[in-house]
Amino acid sequence: MATPTRRNTLTERGMQIAERRIPRLAAKAGHEAYRTTLERTGAVTVKTSNGQLVERKRDGSITVLKDLPLGKRVKPGTVLRRVK
Repeated sequence: MATPTRRNTLTERGMQIAERRIPRLAAKAGHEAYRTTLERTGAVTVKTSNGQLVERKRDGSITVLKDLPLGKRVKPGTVLRRVK
């Protein structure tokens, strides 16, 4: 005879608590992926930092590749078109 399965119902409050954790979990996953990339490949990653394009090596050293121009703030939903 099969044993009945126990269902865990999630209340609205429980769901809100779980949803509040999503940004923290996503940030943690992103940082772990970044570290894993550096550790496994032994390569470098390129990212922006303080208005500069930088190369970060596995040992933590940073090389500035390029100074970036100031960006323009764009409202969400704005459609950008390429100028010919």
